[in-house]
Formats: sequence, C-alpha cells, structure tokens
Amino acid sequence: MSNIILASSSPRRKELLQQIGLPFTVIVSDVDETISHPMSSEETVMQLASRKACAVAKHHEKDVVIGADTIVVLDGEILGKPKDRSDAKRMLSKLSGREHSVYTGVAIVKEKKQHAFYEKTNVTFWELSDEEVDTYLNSGEPFDKAGAYGIQGRGAVFVKKIDGDYFSVVGLPVASLYRQLQRLDLQGSTLSSPSQT
Repeated sequence: MSNIILASSSPRRKELLQQIGLPFTVIVSDVDETISHPMSSEETVMQLASRKACAVAKHHEKDVVIGADTIVVLDGEILGKPKDRSDAKRMLSKLSGREHSVYTGVAIVKEKKQHAFYEKTNVTFWELSDEEVDTYLNSGEPFDKAGAYGIQGRGAVFVKKIDGDYFSVVGLPVASLYRQLQRLDLQGSTLSSPSQT
C-alpha cells in the first residue's frame, strides 16, 4: 500500500486528516508561492497546491502526496496572510458586513501523475466594530491565516453565513479529498490530468 504524505505545515490540515482517520506523514514543501502571471482564483489555488505536492513527490515517487492551498477573495483581490497588524486590520475592515469567497485547491501526486481540484465556499461576515477587530488582532490569531481570520478559532464569531464546505474554509475539503482518493485508487497509479470539481 502507498504511504500518504501531506505536503503542508498547516496544523489545521493535519488535524483534519487525522479527524477522518487517514494515516499519513507530514513533509513540508518549501516552494516559491509567487504567481508570475494573472490567473483565475481557481487556477491560482490549484497551481500552488500542485507546486507544493510536486516538490515533495520528486523525492517520494512511490507515495501519494497531497498539497493544498487556500485563498480568500473579495472584489477580485486575493487576501493572503497579512504582512502586519495594519494589513490584517485592513483586510478585516474590508470583509466586515460583506460576502467573500474562499478557494481551497488540492493536488494529489503519485509517480509523476497528478490530479488537482478545488472547492469554493462563500462566507458572509457580520458588521464588525473597531473594538471587535482590535480585540481579535490582540489575540494574535489572524497573522498566519489567509484573509486574516480563522473560522475554526475566535474568528468564528464574525461569520454570519456560510455557503459551501466549512472544512474547505478551514484549509482542506476532506470529504471531497476522501472521495477523490477513492476514485483514483490509492493502491494504483491511475492519477489523471488536473481537473476541477
């Protein structure tokens, strides 16, 4: 049986894989996440997930390597991890009272073959007061998260509505991933060209 490797340092993705009882090891990929030419949000997350997975798969060709990437998009702007406190405050102020989209791309790689897909989830925030934003910033939670919030943490109190996969917003659409792994057959090497759900 092939070993499964998660090419991510995210503790949230690790917890989600553990939650569904999938045995795996973690090998972090240190790749350049710069996008040099314009891409759609869907293409961006699948491209970045693929880079992460392929970087690890080069040294583990017989194993199944999973890479993932999550972005928050509002009015066509990708809100990545904030650079500092003022950047985080800017992002949260923009998200306040608005609907935004969260895209998570996943790439599964084995023996130089790969399959990539993504999930899109729409999230609506309540109106946020300056005091709420400052209190959240003081918690330290926003600074390593796309869009400057964690839906699975204190940022949950900002969420008015969600349309789509909650776990994808956390960082890994585990139900879709599980079904993709079943369809592709972990035992074999029948991975297809990148596609979308």
